[in-house]
Amino acid sequence: MTFLLIALIGFCATFVGTLAGSGGLIGMPLLLFIGIPVHTAIGTAKFSNIISSFSSFYYLFKRKQVSIRTALKIVPFAAIGGLVGAMIANYISQEKLTMIAIILLASALMLNVIKKVPKERTASDESINAKIYPVLFSISLYDGMFGPGSTTLLIYTYLYNGFHYLKSLAISRFQTFISCLSAFIIFAFYGAFDWKIGAAHALGSVIGAQLSVRFANRLSLRHVKWLLNGVTVLLILQLAYEAVMI
Repeated sequence: MTFLLIALIGFCATFVGTLAGSGGLIGMPLLLFIGIPVHTAIGTAKFSNIISSFSSFYYLFKRKQVSIRTALKIVPFAAIGGLVGAMIANYISQEKLTMIAIILLASALMLNVIKKVPKERTASDESINAKIYPVLFSISLYDGMFGPGSTTLLIYTYLYNGFHYLKSLAISRFQTFISCLSAFIIFAFYGAFDWKIGAAHALGSVIGAQLSVRFANRLSLRHVKWLLNGVTVLLILQLAYEAVMI
């Protein structure tokens, strides 16, 4: 029963998280609620994201939503960000991480409400503006430290870089794969991982990721904006509640 429960948590968190991000704020509290230690919960989330994010990226890559050339450009920023984030995770309090997440997500929400999304580029124009590389590194740094909300921020960033939704989703999932892989190495090194829990969570996550990327084809940009705004508002409210209760 515990195996199925953890798999269900992984499924729900990844299904929502793949489409609009913030799946960690669904999965993390549930893992803690059923008695999983906090460091093990974070390590479990990183392990599941390695598998689920790559599977969803690969599905979109095979359907030519993004090129490997574009994906490889972000590897250094994602890998170093995730690695450094995991290494300093023990030196930043949960209170500070929560406040950082609230500020970043509130800013992204205001930007999405006020500013129009730039005109989408043609399929052949996949260049990433060099100005957003520091932003991508910062998001991966946060993903390595904690994670919930990072995919939401990535999707916002790539949408405003001019990518359409499916391309933004594909490159966001690839960046999550790289940053979580780097971070997981650190968490596993310190023993913050249980293979039985990780396997159950990863199984549910893979199923959730595959269903969500197939569902994503039916979403228009208007639907995406509403979904992002709704998930972001709920995430900010939950983070604010946690900040008050800590």
